[in-house]
Amino acid sequence: MRGLCQRLVLFGALCLSLGFYVAPAAAATVLAIDYGADFMKASLMKPGLPFDILLNKDSKRKIHSSVAWKGEERLFGQDAYSLATRYPKDTYSSLKYLLGVPANADVVSYFANISPVTLVASSRYTLGIPKPGGRTWDIEELVAMQLAYIRQLASDTAGEPVRDVVVTVPPYYTQFERDAIADAVEIAGLKLLTLINDGTAVAINYAMTRSFAEPEHHIIFDSGASSTRATIVAFSADAKGRGTQVQVKSVGYNRLIGGTELTRRLRDILIGDFMKKNGGVDVRQDKKAMARLWKEADRVKGILSANTEATATIESLIDDIDFKTKVLRTQFEAVCKDIEDAFATPLIEALSNTNLSMKDIKSVVLFGGNTRVPMVRRNLEAVVGEGKIAVNVNADEAAVLGAALHGASLSRQFRTKDIKVIDVLPYDVQVAYEAETKATGPGVRPRTIHSIAFPAGSKTGTRKTLSFKRHSDFSLAFQYKSEPAPQFPVEFLEARVEGVAEALTNMSTSGASDLTIKVTIALSESGFVSVPEAIVYADFKDDSSIAGMLKGFFGDKGDKVAEGEVQEPMKEQTPRKPKDVTIPLKVPIKYTSVAPMALENKREARTRLNDMETKELSASMREEQRNGLEGYIYRTRDILEGSQDHPFMQCSQESERTALKQKLEEVAKWFHDHQDTADTKDFIEKRLSIQSIENPIQHRYQEIVDFPEVLNNSQKWNFHTRMFLTEARQNLTEEEKTGTQGKYTIEELNELEQTLREHEAWLHVNVEKQRTVKHNEDPAIETKEMKERADKLELHLKRLVQKKPPRRRATSSASDPSSTAEPSATPPTQADGGEKVHLHEEL
Repeated sequence: MRGLCQRLVLFGALCLSLGFYVAPAAAATVLAIDYGADFMKASLMKPGLPFDILLNKDSKRKIHSSVAWKGEERLFGQDAYSLATRYPKDTYSSLKYLLGVPANADVVSYFANISPVTLVASSRYTLGIPKPGGRTWDIEELVAMQLAYIRQLASDTAGEPVRDVVVTVPPYYTQFERDAIADAVEIAGLKLLTLINDGTAVAINYAMTRSFAEPEHHIIFDSGASSTRATIVAFSADAKGRGTQVQVKSVGYNRLIGGTELTRRLRDILIGDFMKKNGGVDVRQDKKAMARLWKEADRVKGILSANTEATATIESLIDDIDFKTKVLRTQFEAVCKDIEDAFATPLIEALSNTNLSMKDIKSVVLFGGNTRVPMVRRNLEAVVGEGKIAVNVNADEAAVLGAALHGASLSRQFRTKDIKVIDVLPYDVQVAYEAETKATGPGVRPRTIHSIAFPAGSKTGTRKTLSFKRHSDFSLAFQYKSEPAPQFPVEFLEARVEGVAEALTNMSTSGASDLTIKVTIALSESGFVSVPEAIVYADFKDDSSIAGMLKGFFGDKGDKVAEGEVQEPMKEQTPRKPKDVTIPLKVPIKYTSVAPMALENKREARTRLNDMETKELSASMREEQRNGLEGYIYRTRDILEGSQDHPFMQCSQESERTALKQKLEEVAKWFHDHQDTADTKDFIEKRLSIQSIENPIQHRYQEIVDFPEVLNNSQKWNFHTRMFLTEARQNLTEEEKTGTQGKYTIEELNELEQTLREHEAWLHVNVEKQRTVKHNEDPAIETKEMKERADKLELHLKRLVQKKPPRRRATSSASDPSSTAEPSATPPTQADGGEKVHLHEEL
């Protein structure tokens, strides 16, 4: 029997069942995404989960920033990146270059040199990628797909839907680019908590495990795939000495000097070698070949970071021509000589924007995969000195970990080190408006006034108020003082202040004085410039004028306002003193150049993405059920045709095996004919038709396995109850002799003994019946019923044990032990002398 039970365990693998996952109760979760041109990294903050990098389905810590189509199938990460060599036009990588970029910008031409993807201008003056059938994907949509992929990984890990996200961006991102990434986040079904500059995120990660007794200045030098940035950060203890202040002082950057540019130049070396060795065959006209060369150049670049030479090998690159060549590091550095000094330029630029010099900098903290390139490291050391270089943060993960910590600090659900972050704006933002003039005529042109609203270096999360003396509606155009990037527009936002004349009329007729238009402008923590509100501001000297003013402003509809009474929302605490009264104005916003996606367009994009995800989930479930049914058929067939000693054969009857074999043949034939056209429901139904025959056999197997343990548990409670009754009756006899009132009555003990006898009798009869049952017959006694009857006895026993003893009356003989003794009986345990009973070694 023991051997049979051991073999039956193997049989359990056959018995697969359908189940449903129930998500646990919602808990606070924060997702952080470091979205790079080459790779994405993500981190999840959730109570109960270890704080670490989010892994993809292949357990990779960084994920290629790629999305691709293989027919109707959509792929992400490494799967998408690998597909570029076969379907270059349907594989989209390095999209970070194109987020929020105007269609004629210089970076668009640069992108054409590194990607075979066709680009078209959108109606918003941004870029899109055409697809067969006339569909055009906005860049925001394609990025949203990648973010949604990360969202799903995070939700699977958290066991609940994840919504709140923090995303890193380069500090040089303009309003256009920040709008674009925010739109992508929204389309992906995520809620943006904040954008954070990547250098600032690295600084947070750096500060999390350090304290600063004295203020320190460090430079976060970040050289990644798309660009190189330098962020000067001041670290200090806060005013109370309980936390740390991370204050960005300045940033410097180069938008195009990075790892991608190095890969491009290395690819050009490979192209030249191939054409030289193969009679000038122009490989540049073959998109698949160019994609393979790009992938090989990227691999060789990594080898040259640690070695002085590397061999590039590509089989059948074009026209069945194999390609193999050796690349020397000196050869690679020679073609990059013109940009070698450019890597340190952002650092020099950042320093020039402050009153600091290198002697004030404690260290230069390296971040980004490009900092491993010897040429970049050598150039940097020549500028700052080798002793200043620090490699004490993870060059790939510090930004996303810092972003996650920052996101956690924004939530009340987490307790993190108190770190106050102060970031800055890298550009001068000015506001332009027309001066009000009384002169009119065809030749009169109002003068345009330009005023700096937020100078470069302004702290994020601040507000300012602009005051105007106006009598009519007017517009405010927000502009970058100079071009933020080649061929980028300078104007990005126009705010129209409306309702001025009506508000002024209502106020002036009510005795207002010193009428002023006040416009609030804001620079958010995420780096967005906005106009939250505009008001007409007036100073009233006479209390009685307030009622008249409000009556005129809100309209007289028959309601009488008593003198001195003020309607909401302009409630005055001291009516006898001069009052400041405001009237809100309308401030509609217009995007004058590169516009973010309209709300209806984002909804459409979100609907398309939802439809794709639903379709893919349905296809995934169908494939899972198809594969499951196929495997189930083959495994069950193998057992039917296998050894007679197999547990399945011993637990089944000949008629059952015959019926099961017939059903297997029927389903196998159906599967062969319909596996390509059947839906998920069909696969499930066919599997259940087999399981309906197999389930009784499985039930016998499970009963054989469970029976010894359940029987032992039943006998254990018989033993405990019998021991309890013996002790309790002895105590009851002693209590009758002394005339004391015991804890239990004779009736209670008799009732428990009756329950015990019934359970023992039932168990004895049915265990004897079970002895005669063969392994391939249904059990005479179900373990479920055995458990229920044992539970009934256990409950009855525990109810008595937990009964409170009767209250004792105070007696004059307090020292008499018999006056305070409380006889008790508890069920014996194994430690009390009970033993685990095995009545049967075998069934």
